[in-house]
Amino acid sequence: MKVMKIDKRNWVGGIEKSRSSYRLFGPVKVKNKNFSVFKELDKGELPDMTATDTLLSPKSVCFPPSEVMMEYTTDETSADWNRMKVPGKDYSPRAVIGIRPYDAASYLIVKKNFDTPEYRDPYWYDAYEACTFVGLAVNEPSSLDFSTSTKSGPFDENGLDVLLVDAGESYLAKVITDKGKAYLKSAGWETEAGGDAENQIQSLKKKAEEAIRSVVDFDRIKEKSIMELHEAGFWEDVSFACINCGTCTYVCPTCWCFDIQDETAGKSGTRLKAWDSCMYPLFTLHTTGHNPRSTKVQRVRQRFMHKLKYYLDKYEDGIMCVGCGRCIRSCPVNIDIRKACRLMNELGSDTEACSVK
Repeated sequence: MKVMKIDKRNWVGGIEKSRSSYRLFGPVKVKNKNFSVFKELDKGELPDMTATDTLLSPKSVCFPPSEVMMEYTTDETSADWNRMKVPGKDYSPRAVIGIRPYDAASYLIVKKNFDTPEYRDPYWYDAYEACTFVGLAVNEPSSLDFSTSTKSGPFDENGLDVLLVDAGESYLAKVITDKGKAYLKSAGWETEAGGDAENQIQSLKKKAEEAIRSVVDFDRIKEKSIMELHEAGFWEDVSFACINCGTCTYVCPTCWCFDIQDETAGKSGTRLKAWDSCMYPLFTLHTTGHNPRSTKVQRVRQRFMHKLKYYLDKYEDGIMCVGCGRCIRSCPVNIDIRKACRLMNELGSDTEACSVK
């Protein structure tokens, strides 16, 4: 893999040059707020490469909070009367700049749900295929980062097309795929770093990984039965403080649940796809009035069982989490997925405890 060197004095010029070939997305600081969000970059707008993390994950690039799936009319005089029509979608090439490695890894988890041998979600998949992911390594992980425990990490290359490493006055750009190579070419960043660039990247990677102190183990969850974990005695304590706000699921890069609704105004209507959350009482409400998860403890248990047990059993490829720490940071009542994971992993053992490393 080649490593290119991007002088930061040429950064803005390269970003602007690439606009002719790509729609650009990246982290942007919200005015008068102490956080950043991922969004499409307006003309002249640059990705904030100093942002430690975004409040919401970049999953919205391919999976918007609300998206029109189809449009229809009930006007009997219209040629399109009672016909569902897919509105025009822009799937032209997109460059997602500054995405963190664990967020890029989350796309590979979500892909298992939206791109299967039986069914492919065209809304998500077509947007994903249009993306080139230009990641930014995490040189200084936060105290909530436990990505090295989840098959990811601060310099993880999985899911990325380019990995940018901040090396002071320049970025070292590791080319991972042909899509990444094409983006760098469009930006005019084709100067090979040469020399000791790869060793420099490895040195910064080692330092970043060693800085992560938060560790989560899930090696024993697989061997436990679903009912053993489902009926564990700790769920009441884990869920006690929860207020069912759904924040954990909205900030999570791997949560993929959505609802579909038809909305009509006059004789025009749209079919919408919108984020939903297993934390909400209506999520499982049947038309009969029966709700299989009517209580808070049932919903909290479902969230952690899905992330840490059901997904693990189904795909046998780790847990449904990339260790970004957003749900821990954003939870208004301090519920911690690391604690839940440890309780599940240590259930029945002599070392069972509630502490978090």
